[in-house]
Amino acid sequence: MPGSEVYGGISGIYDFGPYGLALKNNLKKLWWKKFVQERDDIVGIESAILMNRQVWQASGHEKGFIDELVECKKCHQRFKFDEMRDEKCPNGGDHEFTEPKNFNPMFKTYVGVIEDEKSMTYLRPETAQGMFTNFKQVMETSRQKIPFGIAQIGKSFRNEINTKDFLFRIREFEIAEIEYFIKPGDDEKAFEEWLREWEDFILSLGIKKENLRQYEHKKEDLSHYSKRTVDIHYHYPFGWKELTGCANRTDFDLSSHEKVSGKDLKYFDPSTSSGQVVETKEKYWPYVIEPTLGIERLMLAVICDAFEETKPRTETTEAATEKEIILHFDPKLAPIKVAVLPLVKKLSDKAKEIYKDLRICWSDIEYDESGSIGRRYRRQDEIGTPFCVTIDFDSLEDKKVTVRDRDTMKQDRIAIKELKNYLFEKLGIF
Repeated sequence: MPGSEVYGGISGIYDFGPYGLALKNNLKKLWWKKFVQERDDIVGIESAILMNRQVWQASGHEKGFIDELVECKKCHQRFKFDEMRDEKCPNGGDHEFTEPKNFNPMFKTYVGVIEDEKSMTYLRPETAQGMFTNFKQVMETSRQKIPFGIAQIGKSFRNEINTKDFLFRIREFEIAEIEYFIKPGDDEKAFEEWLREWEDFILSLGIKKENLRQYEHKKEDLSHYSKRTVDIHYHYPFGWKELTGCANRTDFDLSSHEKVSGKDLKYFDPSTSSGQVVETKEKYWPYVIEPTLGIERLMLAVICDAFEETKPRTETTEAATEKEIILHFDPKLAPIKVAVLPLVKKLSDKAKEIYKDLRICWSDIEYDESGSIGRRYRRQDEIGTPFCVTIDFDSLEDKKVTVRDRDTMKQDRIAIKELKNYLFEKLGIF
């Protein structure tokens, strides 16, 4: 929902309701499981949103994190210079733009009770710098050796000139990214490996391969820290747009923070000989490969890929011409995995008993007894629920329930005592 909607909203800010939050959390859990839980060479952190202003000076954000802004002299709408629109001015004719001027999209704030230059800092525009400034402590406390990575999911903030396309460009968003530290010279091989890993993860969510393509940034368009950047674009309803990216940040960040902070951020590289550790005294700033993605953009892509509008598939009282919406989420992403539905309210006691038993294994289960069974099926299809468990009058006699598959509409008659095993085979453990 638009943030602060009761007051007319606030541009580029969204709140997430129960189902949206569940989908978002499932994406984050799967990402964390794949890239942190299942790997020995990546550890996670949570760094602060507010950081010392010198962090953003050292990183180049204060002077180099710049958009070019233009304004129409007639309607006073503002646009990014590299995204000027072709549509006509609402005040008639073509837009008449001013000369571009620099605009830093970082949100300013103050730390402490006095609002002056000394207390000023920014809401972070990215999560990466928290991983660079904590590089040495994380490496030492987790006893990691190069190559290794630091992972983080967290909020970031950018005062975008134009917010647009729903969740695609917003001012408050979550980033999931990894800073993978490697020895200089190994960076090109690692870059290719991480680009493949990133695309494989996206495909594992059920997104169609034909809706993805890679875009290599030209040398002249690279960010100040980047040796190479490749984006993975998704074919949104509004066109091909950046979904995720992978960048070779070289040693820019660690070397910059060492120079400004005065703290040694080099890696001491021991080697092995005859099974004994030999201190070679080789010290260097590691290179960094950074695969990154925006959670909301990925969430939007997952919804777009899962969306289907079709004729009603179940008997309801609505007109036959009404459309039905189905979200074909991969079961591991679905906000609700199973819906428990008594055929009529008289069967609610037995249905609630089954519902409570299933919730021991899966928390994302919903119980619904309101309305016709056809209407309830349709509601679950719109949520994206893979399976509906229906308790009918026969269930009291034969101790079985009907399990309906969202995509195939197939209905299996399953013994109640076998229901958990049946769902485990279909869903796994989440």
